[in-house]
Parts: sequence; structure tokens; C-alpha cells
Amino acid sequence: MTRLEYIASELIARKQKITCAESCTGGLLAAELTSIAGSSAFFERAYITYSNQAKEQLVNVNSDTLRHYGAVSEEVVREMALGALIAAKSDYALSISGIAGPDGGTADKPVGTVWFGFATKQRIWAKQYHFKGDRKMVREQAVQYALAILEHYLKTTK
Repeated sequence: MTRLEYIASELIARKQKITCAESCTGGLLAAELTSIAGSSAFFERAYITYSNQAKEQLVNVNSDTLRHYGAVSEEVVREMALGALIAAKSDYALSISGIAGPDGGTADKPVGTVWFGFATKQRIWAKQYHFKGDRKMVREQAVQYALAILEHYLKTTK
């Protein structure tokens, strides 16, 4: 059973739904989650929040948070995940914000820096990872990493 098949079967068995708020992946996570038949049983919607304005309007990220920490930060992905969870009325929410490249990196946040948020109704987690490769590779790896976060959570909670 693939990671995605496991996630789908587990969410369906639990009668739970996942949503996502994506920035640098631009909808690739939602596309992956909905790539299998029957995904409407566990996936209802996603938010593509590529711009800061979209983050504020769609998933209620605070403009002060964006100004102070930047879009690629722990604080922003936490707010993205919580905002998506609330807006979609889902059981879980994944968020992704990063620098896929080839431009946009800095010394503090080089190309390949991606922050992930994961929210449940009880808690919010955030994790940073640095991926190698070109833009396409960074985005694809980010999607797989987000799915791994969800898979791990589902395997360790009942």
C-alpha cells in the first residue's frame, strides 16, 4: 500500500477530512491528495495562498505576522494551517510555505527552505526542511514531505 493509499483508507475509516493551504507548491499537494478515486470522501477543499494577500484573505494569516516573520516562517505556516482548518471545518490541515527557487533565497532562508504546518483540533505543529534540487524537485519533495507528516500522525494516533 502506498503512502497515499494508506492516508486515504485511514481518513475514510475514521470519517475524517484533510484540507491544505499551499504557497510554494501552488496546489500540488491538493492535486496529489485528489489523484486517487474516492478522494471526495476525505478531501473537500484547498487554499492556494501564493501571495501574502491570499494568505490573509483565505486562511486568516495576520498581516503583522507576515511583516514581522516573513511568509516563509514557522509562525506563518502555523497560522495558515489553523486558518485552513477553521475555514474548511476539517479534522486536519497541512500548510506549506517555502522558497522553491531559482530566485528568492537569502542567507537566512536559502532556496529549498520550506516550512510545514500541521493542525488538528487539539494542536498545531510546524517543521522546517531544506530540500536540494531545482524548483520542480523542491516542490515535489515538499509535497511528499507533507504527506509523510500526515501519514506519521495517522500511524501514531488512533
